[in-house]
Amino acid sequence: MDSTLKEMRDGVSVLDLDSKSVVGGGVEDIYGEDAATEDQLVTPWTYSVASGYSLLRDPQYNKGLAFTEKERDAHYLRGLLPPATSSQELQEKKMMHNLRQYQVPLQKYMALTELQERNERLFYKLLIDNVEELLPIVYTPTVGEACQKYGSIFRRPQGLYISLKEKGRILEVLKNWPERTIQVIVVTDGERILGLGDLGCQGMGIPVGKLALYTALGGVRPSACLPITIDVGTNNEQLLKDEFYIGLRQKRATGKEYAELLHEFMGAVKQNYGEKVLVQFEDFANHNAFELLAKYGTTHLVFNDDIQGTAAVVLAGVVAALKLIGGTLSEHKFLFLGAGEAGTGIAELIALEISKKTKIPVEETRKKIWLVDSKGLIVNSRKESLQHFKKPWAHEHEPVKDLIDAVKAIKPTVLIGSSGVGRTFTKEVIEALASFNEIQMMQKPLILALSNPTSQSECTAEEAYTWTKGRAIFASGSPFDPVEYNGKVYVPGQSNNAYIFPGLGLGLVISGAIRVHDDMLLAASEALAGQVTKENFDNGLIYPPFSKIRKISATIAANVAAKAYELGVATRLPRPENLVKYAESCMYSPLYRSYR
Repeated sequence: MDSTLKEMRDGVSVLDLDSKSVVGGGVEDIYGEDAATEDQLVTPWTYSVASGYSLLRDPQYNKGLAFTEKERDAHYLRGLLPPATSSQELQEKKMMHNLRQYQVPLQKYMALTELQERNERLFYKLLIDNVEELLPIVYTPTVGEACQKYGSIFRRPQGLYISLKEKGRILEVLKNWPERTIQVIVVTDGERILGLGDLGCQGMGIPVGKLALYTALGGVRPSACLPITIDVGTNNEQLLKDEFYIGLRQKRATGKEYAELLHEFMGAVKQNYGEKVLVQFEDFANHNAFELLAKYGTTHLVFNDDIQGTAAVVLAGVVAALKLIGGTLSEHKFLFLGAGEAGTGIAELIALEISKKTKIPVEETRKKIWLVDSKGLIVNSRKESLQHFKKPWAHEHEPVKDLIDAVKAIKPTVLIGSSGVGRTFTKEVIEALASFNEIQMMQKPLILALSNPTSQSECTAEEAYTWTKGRAIFASGSPFDPVEYNGKVYVPGQSNNAYIFPGLGLGLVISGAIRVHDDMLLAASEALAGQVTKENFDNGLIYPPFSKIRKISATIAANVAAKAYELGVATRLPRPENLVKYAESCMYSPLYRSYR
């Protein structure tokens, strides 16, 4: 991936550190949030010691009925709470019971948001202990609907909103955020939210949701997370006419005006938070996503989940799937529907992994991978008209217009959808894929329908299993229920970026890394693929269960941190002897603390 972006940087690599861009950083656990500080007494500081009514209104310290008798006396809570006391476990049981009464997912989303704003530790306790049930609520697919209706359900702000009105004053805006020690920023401009298009300022639901997962799944402290939306307007006419829309009512700024605002933002982030703050670009449109990653990859710690995170999680699934479909990575032929951020990012990482394993130049390994965009198969004859990030995938072949004709011409063993267009893997396409694989003795075709939310998935799990007569190995971006076919129950996998980015982020934080390199993404993929057990394979799964995600994230973090030390971009010295144990000790613990 870095090799592709190098062309946009005039040959500069992320490892070519610019001494002018290096500044200090570092974060201490002042709030008692990490697993390593669970048994320590903490003082509930805000700007002074929180007590009484203000303590009950502070989500970071509020425990509700779990305040002990001694704490109620010490912090002037007598009379402000009912006389009963409760454990955190009982509070969790009650909240889950209440959540399950809601029939509409958006109602559950709003209830969880309200809990997060009232009692932060209980929110994360629920999410960690019930991750498989609540992940589709906190993130895709429900977060997509939440973003579409964000103006209507908006109650109180979460994160920072930086608009064109703040141009020239972005550093001042960052200083308005109450926390000074930020480790991870997730930022969006709302132009390409999931598969839903331009949602403008209402895209804030994505950074908020992603950072909730950084904490719950990866253990990054909530106090060290900052969601940001950059509002440059929207081209969504429906939103511009919506009386409840919360953003700027103007068409999107582009060109120089847009670039200057983003440049000021990136400079202000480094000036305010230091060299080691991770900036994750989220749901930017293709033309801006690649440009920003190329421009700031050599001067900042930046990561694009749509390009790099998706690539890492899909590569992990493909590597794991080899145990079910047979052969080595280099023996398979890949066909993508979709040649945007996700498609080209995945393709590049697969090519890099094949190159790493076979020692064949990546320029050659790319030839095993074919991409189809809205105009058909990407071939050499189209090269002049292609966007720069598509050009490496233009191979010698006659023009092919439709996906079904591309499937028949290429005869892939792996079909991957990242188009953002639902139901494009038709019965004809999947049956053709299955027939070629049967002839080639690859009995189990691999089908990855990655587009989000569920409505935009290229096919459903039921369609994949039915049209391949139960032979397919299937995973999707959003969750599908188990499918029964011919008396057998098939459990579809979920190729969810949440497997990768929380552990990757934690690894960058604990090592004090100052750059993200492709080798770190490969390290994260290999760590995830290594977590798939024989029992998972026996059930046709190519990803481990989310119930073990904290353990998975710690393993990924350790692998990423080890690679950062190996590449010389880690600054937290000396290197810990056992990186897995160190990662686990640094992970946020949602258990209530005892107050002095």
